[in-house]
Amino acid sequence: MRVDPPLAQTVRCSSPAEDTLAFSGVLTFTTAAQALEQGLRALAQGARSRLDLEGVTHADSAGLACVLALLAHASRLGKNLVVADPPDGLRALADVCDAGALLQT
Repeated sequence: MRVDPPLAQTVRCSSPAEDTLAFSGVLTFTTAAQALEQGLRALAQGARSRLDLEGVTHADSAGLACVLALLAHASRLGKNLVVADPPDGLRALADVCDAGALLQT
């Protein structure tokens, strides 16, 4: 029986462009609180209009909650934050939770 190695449980937050907040790595229960904290700080520091998830390799319901919390926080700040390139698994989970429209680009 083949056992795959565990997913590296790290998430990175960066700003590849002035208007972009990007996450890469694993956005799961283990990393979502860290990602949320970093994302909230980035939203407070600048005019972010794009949340780039192209580098996210795996996400679970906590990752989805993190993304939705960032969208809600941006909205409270009067900002329109658009999610770009969510991984298929996150999009499917959002659809199951009836939140898929929030991840549409």
